[in-house]
Amino acid sequence: MSIAKITIVGKPTGKGRPKFSRQGNFIRTYTPDKTVNYENLVKLSWAESGNQMLHGKIYATIYAFFKIPKSVSKKKRAEMAGAHYDKKPDADNLAKSILDALNGIAYDDDSQVVGLLVEKRYTDGEEEKAVLILEEVKE
Repeated sequence: MSIAKITIVGKPTGKGRPKFSRQGNFIRTYTPDKTVNYENLVKLSWAESGNQMLHGKIYATIYAFFKIPKSVSKKKRAEMAGAHYDKKPDADNLAKSILDALNGIAYDDDSQVVGLLVEKRYTDGEEEKAVLILEEVKE
């Protein structure tokens, strides 16, 4: 059973909706720059981790950490540290951006992911990041 873990340093970003533009009689579809940049960061983090490609069924766990806003008082900040983060990006869009980025790199296709846990939390003092754990499942 193989387990791979990576840390993606930077603000976790959800998968953006495709954008459309008209060029004459044609409509061009493209992915927003913010999504492309975050997916490239995920790919780079995987490459730097030295993990091998996983095969078979995979269980994925994603922990996303977001900074507490500076406008929050010290008393409230202590309460929020480690608490669940209930703002955007949506957990499903966050998972989609990370799992789609690793297609063909960490696994053949993200359809191999049979279980998924996404947890969003506030962090105080630490940098914003996402931690991804991929585990091959044995039946």
